[in-house]
Amino acid sequence: ALAAAGSAGSAAALWSEVNRCGQNGDFARALKSVNKILQISKDDVTALQCKVVCLIQNGNFKEALSVINTHTKVLTSDVIAFEKAYCEYRLNRIENALKTIQSASQQTDKLKELYGQVLYRLERYDDCLAAYRDLIRNSQDEYEEERKTNLSAVVAAQSTWEKVMPEDLGLREATYELCYNSACALIGQGKLNEAMKKLQKAEAFFLFALIFLQDVTEEDIEAELAIIHGQMAYIMQLQGRTEDALQLYNQIIKLKPTDVGLLAVIANNIITINKDQNVFDSKKKVKLTNAEGVEHKLSKKQLQAIEFNKALLAMYTNQADQCRKLSASLQSQSPEHLLPVLIQAAQLCREKQHAKAVVLLQDFADQHPANAAEIKLTMAQLKIAQGSITKACMILRSIEELQHKPGMVSALVTMYSHEEDIDSAIEVFTQAIQWYQQFQASQTRGTNPKSPVHLSLIREAANFKLKHGRKKEAISDLEELWKQNPKDVHTLAQLISAYSLVDPEKAKVLSKHLPSSDTMSLKVDVDALENSHGATYVRKKAGKLTGDSQQKEQGQGDVKKKKKKKKGKLPKNYDPKVTPDPERWLPMRERSYYRGRKKGKKKDQVGKGTQGSTTAGSSELDASKTASSPPTSPRPGSAAAVSATSNVIPPRHQKPAGAPATKKKQQQKKKKGAKGGW
Repeated sequence: ALAAAGSAGSAAALWSEVNRCGQNGDFARALKSVNKILQISKDDVTALQCKVVCLIQNGNFKEALSVINTHTKVLTSDVIAFEKAYCEYRLNRIENALKTIQSASQQTDKLKELYGQVLYRLERYDDCLAAYRDLIRNSQDEYEEERKTNLSAVVAAQSTWEKVMPEDLGLREATYELCYNSACALIGQGKLNEAMKKLQKAEAFFLFALIFLQDVTEEDIEAELAIIHGQMAYIMQLQGRTEDALQLYNQIIKLKPTDVGLLAVIANNIITINKDQNVFDSKKKVKLTNAEGVEHKLSKKQLQAIEFNKALLAMYTNQADQCRKLSASLQSQSPEHLLPVLIQAAQLCREKQHAKAVVLLQDFADQHPANAAEIKLTMAQLKIAQGSITKACMILRSIEELQHKPGMVSALVTMYSHEEDIDSAIEVFTQAIQWYQQFQASQTRGTNPKSPVHLSLIREAANFKLKHGRKKEAISDLEELWKQNPKDVHTLAQLISAYSLVDPEKAKVLSKHLPSSDTMSLKVDVDALENSHGATYVRKKAGKLTGDSQQKEQGQGDVKKKKKKKKGKLPKNYDPKVTPDPERWLPMRERSYYRGRKKGKKKDQVGKGTQGSTTAGSSELDASKTASSPPTSPRPGSAAAVSATSNVIPPRHQKPAGAPATKKKQQQKKKKGAKGGW
């Protein structure tokens, strides 16, 4: 009895210690007291609950969950449902947390709050929105502002990831969190300028709130501002201000925030800016996307986008095997997604395996008809790159849902024109026009008004046929256009021109609808127009002016400025004292003093004399010319003087003095220098 009384007294003291520590927030010390109580009574439900709470407060979620699972008989789901679900939620076992909440017999307010968080993490935004609306409607406590913040976060997620137009919930943007979430919703709608203003407002709210906050560290301030600035940089990137965005992204990374999710998003965005440039920087940044816990911080679409960019980076860095591995993994996770197969096809094209790329794309299009259009567009692009324009046209024409689109019609007509296949181009126009006729007939119950797109196609078809000489085929299109707008004179003129080659009588009948020349003439004062400042140049016709016209020209010449004549250039040997030759402009043969060339004088000298000898030197050697004339001294470079006798040795047979000796010396020199010669 005394032992029992002593244990009861110690237990009471321990419970009072637990209560005091709990109020002071000292859960580590409270846990020690709870463990002592459990040594006295190991199945005490209250003690076990207190132990679980202490472990949760200390962040030991695994140990807390282990205690719950160990004592399932005592800690039933009704007793400990919230604590168990919360541990599973914090351990990122979201599906298990949802089951635990749904299995609870009584849905308390705490479970409903946690249920909303679990639905948000599971990206079930519609259910989450309904849960928070119910909480706000049925709760009256100090946490109403937090619930509204969570509600705005759900709306922002719907707008961003599901492209749902958010409804106005009437939330007053009284805090920076509400402003931030509102900005995110605007980004999802594409209203970037408004979103930037909201973010600036959120930043101002946060800085103002710091005045009333205590015990806020500089790291906390930088962490909150980094989230706002990161979203600002994202807006800049979407607006095409990549340099500004990149600068802001790098500033955030230098701060080294502890939020791994924020760092992963910023690193991914920098990689998308770098693309195939600055690959070394991208390889450094991609490490931030692999940090531990990133998968629990980001949404599925964010994680998927990061994996896509990793595969593209592997392709740009020529890591073919890594690229194939990543794209295959992505395809297994999302078999219907386009990007993995497009990345694989791009990698094959980089390896010059275009045929395999086309086969891969065709197989995907056959397996997923819903995405066949985009895949076939890529196939057509590959065919064009290979120069197979006709095959590309065939692929494009197989996309039935795009055949009537103006962009598709324009592309096909351009390619067929390049291949000079005019008939196929006209057929494309015809099919598109027929589609619009059938569609509009079904929509308007026979009234058949022409839409702007339909009329523009008819107009382009008519112009194309006229351009390529198919006037007969253009008549039906021109008649259709003229019926829609009988006042269109240009179309009527084209129609008359077309009929003039096919049916002249019809052309005459239609020409009556043309406006008269009187209505078309313009009342213009020609003299005033000619004298205006605009008429500054009149092209003169060739021919002489006579009579009055000369006088008019002289009168106009007084008004016009005369151009200064440039002085002609004189020859370098010009002598002003000597009268120039009056016949200098005539060819030499036509001048009066030209006597022609003297023929036959040099014929006899061709092939005679030593090589390099001049005609002057050879004439001196002619005895018949020099016999009667006085002797002259030899010129430099000429042969030696010879006596004027009849026994003259011809120059070709002459040998210079000392020739044999010179020849021997040259041979000796060659022999001596043979070793070191050229």
